[in-house]
Amino acid sequence: MGLEVEISGLRYTVGKAEILQGVSARIPEAEITAVVGPSGAGKSTLLRAINRLIEPSSGEVYLDGSPTSGMDPLVLRRKIGMVFQLPALFGATVESEVLYGPRLAGKDADAARLLEVVGLDISLSSRDPQTLSVGQQQRVSIARTLALEPEVLLMDEPTSALDEAARLKIEDLIQELNARLNLTIVLVSHALDQVERVAGRVVLLAEGRSEGEWSKQEFFSKEGELARRFVSGKL
Repeated sequence: MGLEVEISGLRYTVGKAEILQGVSARIPEAEITAVVGPSGAGKSTLLRAINRLIEPSSGEVYLDGSPTSGMDPLVLRRKIGMVFQLPALFGATVESEVLYGPRLAGKDADAARLLEVVGLDISLSSRDPQTLSVGQQQRVSIARTLALEPEVLLMDEPTSALDEAARLKIEDLIQELNARLNLTIVLVSHALDQVERVAGRVVLLAEGRSEGEWSKQEFFSKEGELARRFVSGKL
């Protein structure tokens, strides 16, 4: 079962640049929430702050009501997994890639089952990941993240490097993972058509600030028209 994530007053400063300026948002459990906004809004930075790949300057992230600032970062990153824009694969085989996290943590995992979950044939287990298509590599990356059994999955534009056909397949997979595993999923996306197809909730960032939260129905109704135009660069 996915966990609820609450972001409260999150700030992140590098030098004199305040990249996150008091971001607050609620990510409901077991739902798909899209984080949208123009380039430079702080969307990717927010994801990295949620699972402490970077340390926020101030503010707090709560996981089912418990503050995460006191948690061991490695434990936190097993609870909150992350899939990046480009699949960085370094294992000799697909199987070793998928099992990298569990082996590092001294745990067992079923590579065949994980490949099945992400829609890849087990016959790919012995393949060099670099010989796969980019879409297949992204699925391997997702399987590697799922191997640690996270309860929250952060996805930073996971389809931006894919062609249309592969993008639609990954979108289907995101919805399947949410339904099948009850995962809480936070998806950064620039594509409003993707958000409309996949997400149930929308959070808008602009210049490092949280500017609003909507259900998908609200965001794609007249109520959310100004927000949609802003994300599309039409304001």
